[in-house]
Amino acid sequence: MKRRIAVVTVLGGGAVLALATPAVAQGAPIVQGQLDNVFVFVTAVLVIFMQAGFALVEAGYTRAKNVANIMMKNLMDFMVGALAFFIVGYGIAFGSTADITEGVYKFIGLDGFFLGSGVGDYTAATYPTLDPFVFFLFQLAFAATAATIVSGAMAERTKFKSYFLYSIVITAFIYPVVVHWLWGGGWLAQLDTIPIDFAGSTIVHTTGGIAALMGAIALGPRLGRFGPNGKAIRGHSIPFAVLGTFILLVGWYGFNPGSFLAADGAAFGIIAVNTTLAAGAGAVVAMLVAWWTTHGKADVGMAANGVLAGLVGITAGCYAVSTVGALFIGAICGVVVVGSIWLLERFKVDDPVSAVSVHATCGIVGTLLVGFFAAETAGNTGIFYGGNIDQLIAQVILVASVVAWTAVTSGIMFWILESTVGLRVSEEEERQGLDTLEHGAPGYNDEVFSLVD
Repeated sequence: MKRRIAVVTVLGGGAVLALATPAVAQGAPIVQGQLDNVFVFVTAVLVIFMQAGFALVEAGYTRAKNVANIMMKNLMDFMVGALAFFIVGYGIAFGSTADITEGVYKFIGLDGFFLGSGVGDYTAATYPTLDPFVFFLFQLAFAATAATIVSGAMAERTKFKSYFLYSIVITAFIYPVVVHWLWGGGWLAQLDTIPIDFAGSTIVHTTGGIAALMGAIALGPRLGRFGPNGKAIRGHSIPFAVLGTFILLVGWYGFNPGSFLAADGAAFGIIAVNTTLAAGAGAVVAMLVAWWTTHGKADVGMAANGVLAGLVGITAGCYAVSTVGALFIGAICGVVVVGSIWLLERFKVDDPVSAVSVHATCGIVGTLLVGFFAAETAGNTGIFYGGNIDQLIAQVILVASVVAWTAVTSGIMFWILESTVGLRVSEEEERQGLDTLEHGAPGYNDEVFSLVD
């Protein structure tokens, strides 16, 4: 009850006067701690709500006969991911560390499984005002995001049981190891110049994007996508895709500002503004580049991809760059996402929602650009702000290690799935759609289905 009274008092404005007196000033750290926990909890919920955005984007860019399958995959990404992260993933990410051999940098956490022994050690040492369970919920939201990125690249041709198993592996092991390297105090956090990835352009988005690339390669393209008579396969609902993009934009105001892990208006204000500017620049530039080069029209889907490209790109440096830097990062990612989509098509990699281009390519580019645009708030300034090349080298090390780890581990995982339970549905199942065959019912009733498909 005392917690609730403290939070309501602050939010109502009464604490502004109360904190001026010595008696209440002694309790100010307690009040700040409650505010920090409320702030992180709310931002965690915003990040969890991004799952709805991912589901709508993927459904919109694919065909109506697979919409139930897509919704099921995105639902299970969070639900089974929550269990896997609770059982083992969180312990690997934030448990106490152990060396692989003598003198080797710390690689993996070894306690905190089932939120048991050691669960609060990292939180208490690093974020003393945060409750460890609030911190867990926030990190779980990020783990689910990394997992669900892969869904879009593997859409319309993946066996659900294989995808279900994949979702467990990435949230239980592949993603948590990467988290531990930097955010969990592992070997990347022990470099002389520590890489900057404030909210996860590489840790979250590149990890998910590279796994998406490996999954798309392992599956091969959808029937009719490439070849002598190949053609673009259009999605069934642009409104779904754009609405999903807006939901993701809203969720990003939890993703980036929430990563400050404290209720500090001066900090999350600039983070939110940088996030907005990068999204706007990415959308406008991607639209114009596609308009002038490949499409000849103002393509709605490409503009939406530009929004997400800018958001992914700024996620690494949202607290480390200036507003002008955020504009440049968003604009560069707007160009890059169009070029990446074009390049993957030339290599016949079928990615229905452009997950690889948005998350892997722009995650890498955004992380590297911090080495150029990092301003004074970052501690180590980037090349454009009078800094030396050390920060850029640190960013390269981060990107290279995460790409290598994710490509190898996810590649092995998909190979094992293909060799055991199988990865791809049959040609007949793909032609009929996955909804009825995989889940027993279509995503739309017959009347709606005949209209949209």
